[in-house]
Amino acid sequence: MQQETTRPVPTAEIDAPAVARRQPAVLQVLPSLVTGGVERGTVEIAQALTEAGWRAVVASSGGPMVRELVRVGAHHVTLPLASKNPLVMHRNVARLEHLIREMDIDIVHARSRAPAWSARAAAAQAGAHFVTTFHGTYSLGWFGLKRFYNSVMTSGERVIAISNFIATHAEHTYGLDPRVIRIIHRGVDLTRFDPKRVSQERIIQLAQKWRLPDGSPVIMLPGRLTRWKGQAVLIEALARLGRHDLRCLLVGSDQGRSAYRAELTALIDRLGLTGIVHLVDECSDMPAALMLTDVVVSASTDPEAFGRVVIEAQAMGRPVIATDHGAPRETILPGRTGWLVPPGDPDALAEALARFLDLAPDERSRMADDARAVAHENFSRQRMCDATLAVYREILGLPPTPGPAASAA
Repeated sequence: MQQETTRPVPTAEIDAPAVARRQPAVLQVLPSLVTGGVERGTVEIAQALTEAGWRAVVASSGGPMVRELVRVGAHHVTLPLASKNPLVMHRNVARLEHLIREMDIDIVHARSRAPAWSARAAAAQAGAHFVTTFHGTYSLGWFGLKRFYNSVMTSGERVIAISNFIATHAEHTYGLDPRVIRIIHRGVDLTRFDPKRVSQERIIQLAQKWRLPDGSPVIMLPGRLTRWKGQAVLIEALARLGRHDLRCLLVGSDQGRSAYRAELTALIDRLGLTGIVHLVDECSDMPAALMLTDVVVSASTDPEAFGRVVIEAQAMGRPVIATDHGAPRETILPGRTGWLVPPGDPDALAEALARFLDLAPDERSRMADDARAVAHENFSRQRMCDATLAVYREILGLPPTPGPAASAA
């Protein structure tokens, strides 16, 4: 049976020569600007737009990252776009249509499902182009209703997929025409994630805060404390590894999941790893944290749509052990920049950790060089921004500018 999907919005008729003579304007819509990869990407694209001489507008329910938007020269409009209430979503159509007309918006770029439904209708009514970014696999739920709700993310004139994995998922699950997909991997700020820019003072400060003994190998799993991130799998693997001369840092907030945090603490105690595994909550200086680390683990039991931490670690010259599904298959070179292990398999993860800990110094140095090269050649923030602006120019019928382009699925 053919999957139900939302029909793409017809291409809006905009006079390309006229757009070329003025500043094109892009409106990005998302629920809020609190924290996360979607929010970070929104700010980065807004900055790239303003630097290119375009007008960048963002609509959301607000949050602390609004300050960053203003700092890069973008304009923020506060609307109740975080709401999934059908009445609020319906009212948001008129609010967004008014904004599109008032700000003379050429392209509306939706980054999340609830605001995408409102933005899609508003763009059609105002005659603006509509683009989406497909950020995740999204749960499908029952009776096809959730599938239909999710399908709005396939309804753009162009659909940006953040990995090949997501592009394939959108095609197979929602019947999305591959001709409208543009694959743009997320990018990392290589000026921030640069080993040469991290001072010894920052590293020492974190080491003291976390009470790390000198000379002990450090394993890190960055990620919020939620079951699918696989913290329990790593703890089980460390028990199988049987080494007590190392330290493991689980870096990430529980975001109110106190029961899961208590479960992890109990598992650590039961396996005799109390002095080895530490839950250290959020870290505001991840570059310094990565410099303290010997190997980074991404043990997600569900496929990662992208997994920015994998790239951040490699940019800092740190090898990564990740689960063999989702986007890490695209971002890790097995045996050169890290290893892939079956999801939910503590024995395989323990074996990979032992393999890394047994590496000679020259082998570690080679892996560090290869990891940095992979990050710089394929996953820079500049590359992501250039490719996204290339999609905008394609939609508006403007000539391309030199730089990396998005790849079609």
